[in-house]
Amino acid sequence: MEAFLSPIIILQWLGTGFGITQVLLSRKNNINNYLFGIISILIGMWVLYYSKLYADILLNLYYLGMSIYGWFYWKFGKLKKEVPITYASILEHYKAIGIVIACFIIMSYWLVFHTNSDVPYWDACTTAFAWAGMWLMAKRKMENWIYLNISNIISIPLLFYKELYIYAGLTIFLFAIGTSGYFKWRHIILNESKHAYKAA
Repeated sequence: MEAFLSPIIILQWLGTGFGITQVLLSRKNNINNYLFGIISILIGMWVLYYSKLYADILLNLYYLGMSIYGWFYWKFGKLKKEVPITYASILEHYKAIGIVIACFIIMSYWLVFHTNSDVPYWDACTTAFAWAGMWLMAKRKMENWIYLNISNIISIPLLFYKELYIYAGLTIFLFAIGTSGYFKWRHIILNESKHAYKAA
């Protein structure tokens, strides 16, 4: 019983609760989603530090920066025209692969020689694919779901290994969302193509 009431377990539940709330508010286009997201990220960073998943902490710092930027962007101005969903070009594919390779090498070196991580390469790999996925997401490219889900697939057994079962369950949920997101975006592209064809 004490294990279920340990600070790390409680923090995982809190972080997951704030994270789910953030996703639900995002679907409603509610700016407060960023506030819940920031709290979830900060809680997650403490849990990750306790679990020695240092590369994931850096990834969460990136998410934190993007959340703060997003809140200000939503608050003080939006683009007049949204960027459409598209497939990545050959050059963008090379850039995404380059991000994965560069991030993996840098993170692996840092984790092996400058931290006490017991899963340096595993941790670095999840972070590398997540960085590339977030870059593709920012450019609204279909392939972002593939890279993010590769990161999720690697993260799930890592989180179980670290006994972060609640976060593992959340990541399984995110994997399902990523899979459905890919097919939803593909459906949007097909519909837009049909409308463009009819208009022509």
